[in-house]
Amino acid sequence: MDNSNPERKDELTHPAGAPTSTPAQGAEDASAQALSEALRSSFNVVKVLMGVLLVAFVLSGVFTVKSNQVAIKLRFGRPVGVGPGQLLKPGLHWKFPYPIDDVVYVPVGESHTVTSTAGWYAQTPEEVAAGTKPQPLGMLRAGVDGYTLAGDGDIIHARATLTYRIGDPIGYVFNFANATNLLQHVLDNALFYASARFSADDALYRNKLAFQEAVQARVQQLVEKLKLGVKIESGEVRTDTEPPIDVAEAFNNVIKAQQQGDIKVQEAETYARGATNKAVGDATVILRGGLTSSNNLVAMVAAEADRFGKLLPDYEANPELFQQRFLAEKMGPILTNAQYKIFLPDRPDGKPRELRLQLSKEPEVPKKETSKSE
Repeated sequence: MDNSNPERKDELTHPAGAPTSTPAQGAEDASAQALSEALRSSFNVVKVLMGVLLVAFVLSGVFTVKSNQVAIKLRFGRPVGVGPGQLLKPGLHWKFPYPIDDVVYVPVGESHTVTSTAGWYAQTPEEVAAGTKPQPLGMLRAGVDGYTLAGDGDIIHARATLTYRIGDPIGYVFNFANATNLLQHVLDNALFYASARFSADDALYRNKLAFQEAVQARVQQLVEKLKLGVKIESGEVRTDTEPPIDVAEAFNNVIKAQQQGDIKVQEAETYARGATNKAVGDATVILRGGLTSSNNLVAMVAAEADRFGKLLPDYEANPELFQQRFLAEKMGPILTNAQYKIFLPDRPDGKPRELRLQLSKEPEVPKKETSKSE
């Protein structure tokens, strides 16, 4: 038996049909199977994680637009959509995560306020909260106290508050780096513009409403020219004007004097109107009375003329009878009212009669007055 051939030896040791695996090979197979199961489990975990990440990715892009807002979705810095489609209405929306997409919210349903104090004196926060004025310093501090020049060259203080709403969100957000600051400058410009077109007296006292309307008109003009994308309604610009603190008392004294003068003028005009109306009324009464009297007189004269015209033929026929009749008519009331009556008839011979009168008469005996008790 030749043992020098290894192959032959192996055939003798492992006959055909007998298993050829060794313990080492069995261990390798078990390890491979465990590794395969581990890989399979890891792959399942990865799939679950990928599903969770996918869901998180989808949910991370969900955002809400509130009822008083609109939103503009930006993709790589540019608005998504065209025209009105660029504005997202209130509700749920979706976007890709940043930096692919970004969202800008614009509060179109809210009122915004801008205040201009470029022409107002400096106040501390405490003075503003308390509504008090600073103490007079005898001068305006350059760079601290604001003021405007009126059309007559006087210095006045003026401030304004603008309330607006956003009408064009795209233009408001993207056409300007800071639209609020630009509105601030527009309001400052409007204050100086209006001040230069009003006298100090008108801006401070006599025509404050017209001054406010001029400021609003200027603001509206500049907003439309610059296309700021905001809406300004009537009455949404409010102004306040005051004289310089150091001369405020002098201004007030002048205004008081003017007001008192206006009161006196109004009183005089009222008296003049009353006197004129009374004179016109009196004149009307007198004219109407004169017209009535003249009408009555004319009517009476016409009636008398008519009566005399009717009596004239009878008078011409017997004048003496008329004389006696009229004499009797007149003597009746005369004798009735006379206390003493003396009748002196004519003598038949036509000679005059002599009448002697004793003018002094006996005094009348006073009647005894009866007392009230009796």
